[in-house]
Amino acid sequence: MYVVTVDFFIKPAYQAEFRREMLANAATSVNNEAGCSQFDVTVAADNPNHIFLYEIYDDEAAFKTHLASEHFQQFDQKTRGWVEDKRVGTFYRLVCPGSGK
Repeated sequence: MYVVTVDFFIKPAYQAEFRREMLANAATSVNNEAGCSQFDVTVAADNPNHIFLYEIYDDEAAFKTHLASEHFQQFDQKTRGWVEDKRVGTFYRLVCPGSGK
């Protein structure tokens, strides 16, 4: 499994719009991409403009397929101007999934 983390820092005026678009992007990724098994969208407890993503793909190729997908390209183009900073974190290999509880 291939794990990707991303930190977004959103311009305050676009917070609600960005969150709506990100949730749609995450749902489409999990529901329509065979290689995407998890796409968590979180918000920092102390900063509603800081969005953290935790994504799990079958492998690096599945992640690259996600990046090339039409829905991701549309999301990226639409929201690019709403983002103050974006940091794609370290890529990880999942060795032990959590308990789910």
